[in-house]
Amino acid sequence: MSLALLLLISAVILFAAYRFYGAFVYKKFGLDDSRKAPSHLLRDGIDYEPSKPIVVLGHHFASIAGAGPIVGPIIAVTFGWIPAVIWILVGGIFFGAVHDLGSMAASLRTEGKSIGVIIRNQIGVKGKQLFILFSFSTLILVIGVFSDIIAKTFIANPGVGSASILFIFLAVAFGYLNRWVGNGKIAFTVITVIGVILMYYFVYLGTQIPFELDYNFWILGLLGYAFLASVTPVSLLLQPRDYLNSYLLYGMMVAAVAGVVIANPQIEMSSQVQMSSESLGYVFPVLFVTIACGAISGFHSLVASGTTSKQLDKESDAKVVGFGGMLIESFLAIISVGAVAILSREEYTTRLDLEGPVALFSNGIGGMISTLGISEPFAIGFVALTVSAFALTTLDTCTRLARFTLQEYFEDMPQPAAQVVAKNRYLSTTIVVILSILLLASGEFNTLWPIFGSANQLLAALALLTIAVWLIRKNIPATFVMIPMFFMFTVTLASLGLFAWKNFQEKGYVLAVIAALLFVLAISLIFLAFKSLKSEVKVTSGA
Repeated sequence: MSLALLLLISAVILFAAYRFYGAFVYKKFGLDDSRKAPSHLLRDGIDYEPSKPIVVLGHHFASIAGAGPIVGPIIAVTFGWIPAVIWILVGGIFFGAVHDLGSMAASLRTEGKSIGVIIRNQIGVKGKQLFILFSFSTLILVIGVFSDIIAKTFIANPGVGSASILFIFLAVAFGYLNRWVGNGKIAFTVITVIGVILMYYFVYLGTQIPFELDYNFWILGLLGYAFLASVTPVSLLLQPRDYLNSYLLYGMMVAAVAGVVIANPQIEMSSQVQMSSESLGYVFPVLFVTIACGAISGFHSLVASGTTSKQLDKESDAKVVGFGGMLIESFLAIISVGAVAILSREEYTTRLDLEGPVALFSNGIGGMISTLGISEPFAIGFVALTVSAFALTTLDTCTRLARFTLQEYFEDMPQPAAQVVAKNRYLSTTIVVILSILLLASGEFNTLWPIFGSANQLLAALALLTIAVWLIRKNIPATFVMIPMFFMFTVTLASLGLFAWKNFQEKGYVLAVIAALLFVLAISLIFLAFKSLKSEVKVTSGA
């Protein structure tokens, strides 16, 4: 089977899913442009800012993608390329897209607030507090880990650091110009074209003026940038940087597809399915935890209900941004699988151990892009830089999301100190940055990171639970949400149980205890949700 045929079939399935199932899901959520979006009702020029759909899509896609739809699928091919492709397509359409659009829809109807506040409204205050403590801790872990990864990447490849800094200045200039042109479509198109051309030029320029700085400088610089991206108006830095960066990923995907069509490589890997792996474990539940971005990822619910819902100009934009953005990511995940499916299983296994998933992806896709007449070393470098650039996008978005989460935790508390944290974005962001620095200084982030996969999918299950309760309370049939919810709870609880047992046997007691606590958290929130719905049924029947 040719890789081009696999990409064509996948693209047709995903497009049809957007056209038909996306319309069904959108209708179920009851989104309606006659209602004003929170970006208009609560517009403050900082977090709430109505924006063009293509800009919000760029922000959302750049934020949810990162390296996730590349690293996860490539590692999961250990079980076979066929189960990886099936889970990406089924998961992306019926799980991830529903999860992302549902998180966005519920947020739009809750003043653009995050999943934590929606849980408070639908399940109760205890549920909100538990969820926010969990999600906030997860975000601090991501900020710490990605700061370390990016700093080390910039040291190893100084040109990537230079290009990333140039991207930041370009984003600020674009943000001011975009404000100036307003709703002018032609002017917006012109500055977008100029911005994208400059961004690609900066990729080259970065290699010519490499910034060679030490680890501590990069860490402080990255967290300083994350602080600014969290407190400045979203339309001046975070949003335009994500929007322009998204064209790096779009360009890479288009070039990869064109390269595949011209080179027409065949899938050399056998179609055999491996039920277990010595390094990963059993295909269930590991496959469904390893491929998160590309199928379903709990982190998406934080982005959809955190930053994205505050920028949507109207409710109908949620379909293309939430549902469509997820399916674009699914297609990127299919490309990632294709990058290694053209290898034999023996070569894949050997090179994955030696090179790692990002280098394997860069070499595979770079080789295909080189058939377009571009030098192979440059094509490989471009792909690697694109992946690295999106790690920085994850960092700045996570910092802003952690700030939202912290503020929402304290907003219900009457104490003066709590209200200061809830209302002061500078103080709340400072707390986020300080906690991230303390985590980095402790060195424990590498110890804690292995549990992120299970924790991330627990976020997805809890978000689906919240969306299901929200729909049931509105007397809307929620089967299309509850089926993926039950599946994700099964996957997550099985994964956490196995993870706890494995680490307990290996005397990794810290991770074993954390996994056990997350298991208890999941059961607790399920119980609180059931109790909330049961009490409402009693009230209704009593009335």
